[in-house]
Amino acid sequence: MFAKVSRFFGEVKGELRKANWPWESDPKVKGIKKYKELVDSTIVVLVATVLLAGFVSFWDSICILVLNFITQLGHATH
Repeated sequence: MFAKVSRFFGEVKGELRKANWPWESDPKVKGIKKYKELVDSTIVVLVATVLLAGFVSFWDSICILVLNFITQLGHATH
């Protein structure tokens, strides 16, 4: 059991070394410049999230207006 867990974590460590991390690997690069790709990607995700939230909110409002109109038509006929 311990050997399997140990082998698993060894394999995970090996795979993580192969990964392309979103920061500069050059030790000469310091400060925020080291994380430029990470910051840029984060900004893209935040902007996309805000745009998607706006889109969903807009269509939700439209659907509410349409449903209210339809239900008002049903009440007006009685």
